Amino acid sequence: MAAAGRGPKTSVTSHGRRRLRVALLTMMEPVGMDPGRPGNPAPRALLRVGGATLARHQLVLALAAGCERIIVLAREFGSGLADLQHESERAGAGFHVITGPRGLSPLITAADEVLVMAEGLLPTTGDALRLIAGGNAVFVQPAETGIPAGFERIDLNHAAAGLMLIPGRLVERLMDLPADADPASALLRIALQAGVAQRPVPEGVRAGGRWLLVRSEDEAQAAEEGWMVRHTSGGAATPGPLLARFLARRFGPALLHASATGLIVPYGTSYLLAAVGFGLAWLGLAATALVLIGFACVLQRTAALLGHLQREALALRSGRSWRSAVSASVLDLAIGATLVLAQAPLPGESLLDRCFAPAVLIGLVRLLPRAFAAGWSVWLEDRLLLCLLLALLAGGQVIAPGVPALALLLLLSGVVLGRRAEASGRGAELTPA
Repeated sequence: MAAAGRGPKTSVTSHGRRRLRVALLTMMEPVGMDPGRPGNPAPRALLRVGGATLARHQLVLALAAGCERIIVLAREFGSGLADLQHESERAGAGFHVITGPRGLSPLITAADEVLVMAEGLLPTTGDALRLIAGGNAVFVQPAETGIPAGFERIDLNHAAAGLMLIPGRLVERLMDLPADADPASALLRIALQAGVAQRPVPEGVRAGGRWLLVRSEDEAQAAEEGWMVRHTSGGAATPGPLLARFLARRFGPALLHASATGLIVPYGTSYLLAAVGFGLAWLGLAATALVLIGFACVLQRTAALLGHLQREALALRSGRSWRSAVSASVLDLAIGATLVLAQAPLPGESLLDRCFAPAVLIGLVRLLPRAFAAGWSVWLEDRLLLCLLLALLAGGQVIAPGVPALALLLLLSGVVLGRRAEASGRGAELTPA
């Protein structure tokens, strides 16, 4: 697993020891449950948001912050810990499980930096990395908002923010406390007594569900909705991408909870719709076929969006980046083949002649967005819009002249814009500095 933004955080002390950045995670606090509900709740760190446990989200942050040793305080070694261990080792980080705070002493040296996260903390990784970059600190927030959200009170005006970066020498003081002491809470008090700086988490970072302490299944579901919206926002505001983002937010959590196998559903359905569409085109129903293929492209884009989310936001190796490119190419071939079938052959016209105009059209809609950064080019990447336009041409029985005319229009647009870009570049070179 490659953690984005991870950089070297090691150096050598005057005693020849290697200084490490170490992450401390806990899996001890039970999930909040109704008093009348029976059962032995699992640790809140195993609650899932976006298809991954909270502990996994924290691991992604720890690796992105450059932590080379991951220490987890847990009551027992379960399947959730095994997954964390595998991902940590893939990233080249050491992984240790301890059952009490006294187990920290042999794993952390006085020269190390320790990144401590409260159990259930779900920050936005980019926000947390920017805060950590400022060096050792106990991150705080106003008590009036932090206490109701479940964070620990520090004083009358401040509550902890669930994250701190402290010197490793402070860990040794845990040896003076009872064996059943909460290490995260104890380290918070120790760090404050040692004079580690308090730094506030900006209100803009805490707003909009970007910095949460998740304690129950209901809170995890609520956090998941906001997490999906944040990680699927942006992108083109054309019909196809907008519909793909809606589907990703509506059905994405369930698909992500199924891990890598969940993406088989939208990918498989898109291929099925494309196959049915091609069959309808073979039977002469080109307009209906193109509509189906257009919606197949929306499902493909939804799956690609979820795969990107797995790789980037969750750093999962299961999301295969090549799958999106291959599936998009397959659907473009389906569009081109449908256009060939939609054209009645002219006397003496070969199959190669009939393929020429559809091939040029598909080639242009693939190449022009890569050649020009202009805002209009995003419309060319919207296959739903393209398929609906072609369906109108097929329904009006003008697909044969319409396809080459559309290709010619795009080609001329590319030539004109290319000359404008070239002239603009020359003008910039002639402008004196």
